[in-house]
Amino acid sequence: MTTSLFDDGTHRNLLLEDFSSGLAVQANQHVIVHGDEAMILDPGGHKVYSKVLAATMGELGRAKLKHLFLSHQDPDIVAAANGWLMTTDADAWCSALWVRFVPHFGIDRLVEDRLRPIPDEGMKLNLGGSDLSFVPAHFLHSCGNFQVYDPHSKILYTGDLGASVGIDYREVTDFDAHLPSMEGFHRRYMASTRAMRLWADMVRDLDIEIIAPQHGALFRGREMVGRFIEWCGQLECGVDAMGDVYRMPA
Repeated sequence: MTTSLFDDGTHRNLLLEDFSSGLAVQANQHVIVHGDEAMILDPGGHKVYSKVLAATMGELGRAKLKHLFLSHQDPDIVAAANGWLMTTDADAWCSALWVRFVPHFGIDRLVEDRLRPIPDEGMKLNLGGSDLSFVPAHFLHSCGNFQVYDPHSKILYTGDLGASVGIDYREVTDFDAHLPSMEGFHRRYMASTRAMRLWADMVRDLDIEIIAPQHGALFRGREMVGRFIEWCGQLECGVDAMGDVYRMPA
């Protein structure tokens, strides 16, 4: 099953069915299509590769997959990158910090020139005539971490920021009730309070209708988006919340 988040006839934003199972963490795969070109975000690992590839190709129509976006280096994002590079002509984009590490997942030398670096400050990418922004989100949670802002659909794809666990719904309707599914993850996985505040300051004035994380439910509507951003901006997390852990084991 595929969920359409936006479709104006030229530009489409698709959320694919969750293909994770067993012990593997739940993960969302998103596809952006504009005209004749498409990009998949954080396509996943080996266990879901064939199903995600088939679902993606089934949705593209006349469009061609041109880009893979890899928000950071985790296996639930990049482990199957070689399969995508070998079976398509797409370029894979990831932080310049991870270009030398991602090949350890098994990037064939025949396609390694299509593993492309994103500079620390981010960049614009033209997708079939529509500009997307690769937005810096370093230390949220990876030291080389990016998000995608799509101004056409007004969707901000936030990767692990906004992730929720242990839920069975795809859209947040009650922010306060949703908090327990996010709080523990963010306090532990997001690196620092300052990084969260810097991110909130950066995105607060963006025109956002949907925040779409890589795990769990999305946030739709200005009020829900605003509540999430403000929550991030005040959350104590990471190294700032773990001082009592730094001691020798008993």
